[in-house]
Amino acid sequence: MAVAVLLTAILYPAPAQSADRYAVVITGASAGPSYAEKYDKWRNSLVSTLKQRFGYLDDHLFVLAEVEGPNVARSTRENVRLVLDRLRTKLGRDDLLFVILIGHGTTTGDDQAKFNLVGPDLNAGEWAGLMAPIAGRVVFVDTTGGSFPFLRRLAAPRRIVLTATDSAAQQFETVFAEFFVNAFDGLAADLDKNGRVSIWEAFSYASAAVRQWYDQHGRLPTERPLLDDDGDGVGREAQNPGPDGALASAVYLAPETPATADSDLSRRLAELERRLDDLRLRKASSADPSQFDAEIEKILLEIAQLSRRQLRKD
Repeated sequence: MAVAVLLTAILYPAPAQSADRYAVVITGASAGPSYAEKYDKWRNSLVSTLKQRFGYLDDHLFVLAEVEGPNVARSTRENVRLVLDRLRTKLGRDDLLFVILIGHGTTTGDDQAKFNLVGPDLNAGEWAGLMAPIAGRVVFVDTTGGSFPFLRRLAAPRRIVLTATDSAAQQFETVFAEFFVNAFDGLAADLDKNGRVSIWEAFSYASAAVRQWYDQHGRLPTERPLLDDDGDGVGREAQNPGPDGALASAVYLAPETPATADSDLSRRLAELERRLDDLRLRKASSADPSQFDAEIEKILLEIAQLSRRQLRKD
């Protein structure tokens, strides 16, 4: 099966397409002037980065906030639905959608976890339902204290989900949003020095900054950011080993440029080949080798697709 898939990918390549990038940046109900000022600052900083540094056009960038303004809609559940319904008709399979929630969250369980909007909220199950019909790749980031249940509810294939917390008990105000937003403003988070910051690099950068913030303030951490990108809804912390991270390492909010394309391709191919070698070794010593076939086939297909792109560049 794997050989057949690989040959099909090589002999009948898909036409080259330029994937579009879309973003939805939402700050919810602030519950006070000090929170409003902080959330507005983070939102405006991220929107500025997306527009001025990454070149997102107005029709690819949707901003919702507590107070309506120029190119900013109120962050109500009705407006969230309108935006995501519109994007459902716009995004193709290869397009990327980045959604980030900044503000307050509450949770008493998976479907009771909510992001606080202006007026009635949307719970995690409702967010999952709104995201389900979107065909493109998705990066969904909930930076609130009530975010953990969103990891399980939003996890899906070809989707990266980040939460600021790793437990439903962690419902205090978080600082993750500030550091995650800052990760894209410059190249301090660019660990592999390829000129762009991947989702994994931003997550790692922000996670380290969160730990440092609690150390500097002499406080016990009440947030532990998690990332899931294999669809199982478990996730991992940046400093701990785990299966998540491969997809997030290859996904960027910034568009690809000729200067970064070759290094990105080479790095991703090397990473896939290492994973393939590891899987083959594990398969050889396994009592049930067939359990590795689907993952090996998936990696072979991606290697074929990336190799095709590299040949076109050469």
